[in-house]
Amino acid sequence: MHFHFKTYLLILQAFRRNKMRTFLTSLGIIIGISSVIMIMSVGAGAQSLVVNQVKSIGTDLIGVLPGASESDGPPATVFGIVITTLTYNDAKAIVNQIPQVQGVAAYVRGVATASWQGEVVDTSFLGVSGNYLQIESSAEVAKGNFFAEEQTEQVAREAVLGSQVAEDLFDGQEALGQSIKINKENFRVIGVMKERGSSGFQNQDNQIFITLGAAQKLMLGINYVSFLRAKVAPDVDIDYVVSEIEHVLREQHNISNPADDDFTVRSAEQGLDTLKSLTNALNYFLAMVAAISLLVGGIGIMNIMLVSVTESTREIGLRKAVGATKRDISVQYLAQTVLLSALGGIIGIIWGVLISGLVALVANALGYSWDFVISLGSILMAVSFIVLVGIFFGWYPASKAANLNPIEALRYE
Repeated sequence: MHFHFKTYLLILQAFRRNKMRTFLTSLGIIIGISSVIMIMSVGAGAQSLVVNQVKSIGTDLIGVLPGASESDGPPATVFGIVITTLTYNDAKAIVNQIPQVQGVAAYVRGVATASWQGEVVDTSFLGVSGNYLQIESSAEVAKGNFFAEEQTEQVAREAVLGSQVAEDLFDGQEALGQSIKINKENFRVIGVMKERGSSGFQNQDNQIFITLGAAQKLMLGINYVSFLRAKVAPDVDIDYVVSEIEHVLREQHNISNPADDDFTVRSAEQGLDTLKSLTNALNYFLAMVAAISLLVGGIGIMNIMLVSVTESTREIGLRKAVGATKRDISVQYLAQTVLLSALGGIIGIIWGVLISGLVALVANALGYSWDFVISLGSILMAVSFIVLVGIFFGWYPASKAANLNPIEALRYE
């Protein structure tokens, strides 16, 4: 024990003599470890954001997107590819043929510039079917009314404003009954929505609702829809309803072979599983990329330790002359490298946790449902890297110091 205490005294003295060099040497480890912690935490927070938003929309919903996909992969529309295979007739067929489905809402989206008496707002419009409020349980009208379901396919020049759009355009004045322009087309305001906040990365309050027919024929010049959402009756087997929707859509699209499907049907739970698998894979990939900086930091530590061995050559020779063994010298320099790595690792973990907490704080302040998550896996990964870097990059300098010839070391100038 006396030997170990003396060894660590020598290490601490070396650190004190070169404080700035010790800090700069550890900086690569600090940045690498904090990056790993931060990426894993921010990735888990982003995943929680998506999960919380899907749960807020409702787990009794089934989404239908245009374009085929693998069973565990996202459909092509997720990557911004425009596919025109879904129509409102598909929504009507699903409702008419599947008793377990209470309703299906159809959606199309576009960017918009809204104006009223010199006030201009950049926003987006959402063309929806009249049963939108029935499907989206979190959506409510604060003032006025929403469209009737029979208006869905009509080119109705009526608009329902998100709460933020109403505030930005009218600044507290009465919006109901006013005529506004949306991309140079006139619409009469018939309602204002209650505040909802953000869903995913979409601000639900900064959008304007118009009928599906108006969005398709007046604003976009299309006859397809972007996606459908089906609401399932309580206590129904979701997987069974998913298979029934697939069957109906194959009939609608004249598809006999499931391999030729031009649509994707996913329940909320299936969508969550897919998103979780994608984000987990991305998180670990990014963590591995961040861990490359640990290799850079480790090389920096090895270089400094080699310099330290050179500077302490006479001291090593003296210690060997008075009886220190190769193992004594090797343990000293290996322990010094491990402690240097551990010092950087501890600071890096603290920095990573603090920055991750700050990101979660800012995200929640902006209205996102973002969980602050520091996983045991990220801490264990960080600790494992610290130990491996310390041992791997400390072995060569320690070996070189241990193998110095004491006579030649004492002559070293």
